[in-house]
Amino acid sequence: MMMRRRRPLMRAAMVGGVAYHAGKKVQEGREEDYDRDARIAELEAQQAANVPAAAPAAPQVDMVGQLEKLAQLKDQGVLTQEEFDAQKQKLLGAS
Repeated sequence: MMMRRRRPLMRAAMVGGVAYHAGKKVQEGREEDYDRDARIAELEAQQAANVPAAAPAAPQVDMVGQLEKLAQLKDQGVLTQEEFDAQKQKLLGAS
């Protein structure tokens, strides 16, 4: 009769030991994840510090205003029709 009572106790001890071991492994995995995340964050911060500031954007070309100036220069005789057409094409090609 004594043997029967010991079986549940031994089974409980084994199940408890397995559960403890599994829980310990899960905790170790979480600690590794935390350490890895901390290293990644540190590397990202270093990379962000090394990135040069973006160059300022080029000013927007006021195409209509420049075309009007070209037309005025042509009307005043400063530019020939060929020069006007070349500058106009250059301006329109740049956009």
